[in-house]
Amino acid sequence: MSTTATPHPAHPGGGRMRRIARFPLTWLLVGLLGVGAVSALAASGPVLAVLGAGAAVAVYWAVMRFVAGRSTPEIARGGAGREALTGAGIGLGFVLVSALLIAIFGGYSFTWSSGNVLSVVFAMVTVSVGAAVTEELMFRGLALQALEQLFGSRAAVAITALAFGGMHLANPGANAWSSLAIALEAGVLLGAAYLWRRSIWFVAGLHFAWNATEGLLGIPVSGHAAAGLLTTHVTGPALLTGGEFGLEASIVPVVVSVLLTVPMFRRARRRGDLVPMRRGGR
Repeated sequence: MSTTATPHPAHPGGGRMRRIARFPLTWLLVGLLGVGAVSALAASGPVLAVLGAGAAVAVYWAVMRFVAGRSTPEIARGGAGREALTGAGIGLGFVLVSALLIAIFGGYSFTWSSGNVLSVVFAMVTVSVGAAVTEELMFRGLALQALEQLFGSRAAVAITALAFGGMHLANPGANAWSSLAIALEAGVLLGAAYLWRRSIWFVAGLHFAWNATEGLLGIPVSGHAAAGLLTTHVTGPALLTGGEFGLEASIVPVVVSVLLTVPMFRRARRRGDLVPMRRGGR
């Protein structure tokens, strides 16, 4: 009698379940539910915002590792600080240039607000960290990558941009134009930024600096007003100023975003990082 063990055939159900789990829409749904659940923690207060962001990263990694069966170079620790700071620099410049142009055209003027500087900055920074990390994990980490596998990079950016704009339709002061503007200036820009750098830290840094700078200038962030270091006084047409929704509903950042988006797409294409349109998932 042979003493060599006879290997047992793999259970057919296990292979089928693995294929189902690794189908892009499956891990997209699981990831959105998981990250979405901890994002509620990130919206509960300044300190919890940072804890929620960390928990969201852990959930994202677990979903990608154990459900999607994928590695996660997009959240690699190596170079994370550099990517985040580079993205933050672009986000800061984007908002400052847009606000300055609106001010030049007579739409904004600023005065210093009274209050505790440290507490205002701490609250704005921590809340912005939570929102930026969780939203980028959901939209650029999960949704864009899943849809990219199914339909290619360009379609994935278009779909996630429309979804991102639609998500803001329920915000105070929102309307069809503000959601379209968000889709173009934020959804498309952040999608292009991700395709260029393939780093969640880069797009989260950009998103964070965008929100934090707006808030500190005293401009409503997507309709949500909060105490900033400055108070912004708004005059003129809503198309210029964004009205009560804030900067994102102005035509100015839409135009500025195009000037950033086009070279990002070009660099991603030159690097061969754009996935062509396909008929089915991998």
